[in-house]
Amino acid sequence: MARLTHTVTVAPLDRGWFEEAAGTLVDLLDGSRTRADGSVLLADGRAVAGLRLLKGRHLRSGARYGETPEPVTPGADGRVPAGSGTAGAADGLARPGTAGAGAADGSSDPGADGRVPAPGPSATVGAVVLRAWRPAHSVEVESRVAEDGLALRLKVRLSEPRRPRALGLSLSGHRPDRGSLYRFSGRGAADLAAWWAAVDRLPSALPAARPPVTAQAAHRLAKARLTVTPHPADDGSWRISVVLSVRGRWLLRPVGAVALFFALRPVERGFREAVENAAAQWNTALAELTPRHGEALRTEIADALTETEPDKTVPGGPADAGGPTDPWGPADTGGPEAR
Repeated sequence: MARLTHTVTVAPLDRGWFEEAAGTLVDLLDGSRTRADGSVLLADGRAVAGLRLLKGRHLRSGARYGETPEPVTPGADGRVPAGSGTAGAADGLARPGTAGAGAADGSSDPGADGRVPAPGPSATVGAVVLRAWRPAHSVEVESRVAEDGLALRLKVRLSEPRRPRALGLSLSGHRPDRGSLYRFSGRGAADLAAWWAAVDRLPSALPAARPPVTAQAAHRLAKARLTVTPHPADDGSWRISVVLSVRGRWLLRPVGAVALFFALRPVERGFREAVENAAAQWNTALAELTPRHGEALRTEIADALTETEPDKTVPGGPADAGGPTDPWGPADTGGPEAR
């Protein structure tokens, strides 16, 4: 087993500002609505950038969201460039005989306007499924992405989203056409209440006995565990201790032990650089945050939600979804309303 540890110093995040920003974001989304074309509009009428309702009812369990890509114009030979896609492909879940059905086999028929909706085999398709929207209790979201034959499913659950107390996530991935060596899973949890309690201690106090942030990953050949523990420094900054443990499984244990003996220093150096880079990105992000509150903060978040990339438009209407071409399995239309 290899155990890597490194400690970095980062700028502190103000708890009051963080909770106010989270509550403002939830309120903005909770007050949003949709148009007939699937666009999600804030209360002021502006559309949320890159987000459309593809299936279901807005802010209800089972609602599916995604970004509708540009339609594709075939070339002079009538063929479609590889990697292109449509609204149906954006969801990645098309029924045979619909606009997105060709995405499954890399071919498609042109529509009335002569444009062909067909992603190539290496196209990235994805969708976000809302599992629960209860702003006073919890929000659960499932993200699905397929790229180059690899299907990923990420589930996120946020408790008490207006004043976040806990964050849980799970990740699984596999290649449907391959064996168990192409299958992996992971799980993580962040106890935000325990995090704030840890950074509110006196600098002279002992670190928290249990790390507020933990993550585990499993593969047929190895297991890994990551922990993150904060501690306040004398100057008000945070000292973050990151520990990564990796253990081989099955026949990889003796082979991995020999490999680590020769490669331990490069592995340790790479781990330290990764932690240092993450800390630098954290500090950069905090430095760019404007300490606004109230209506000014609400305006700033709304502007960020509705800001579009230059020269980027999102045409088309809601896509039809569900069916046997779903790389993650049968479509889930959701259960009882969760709002």
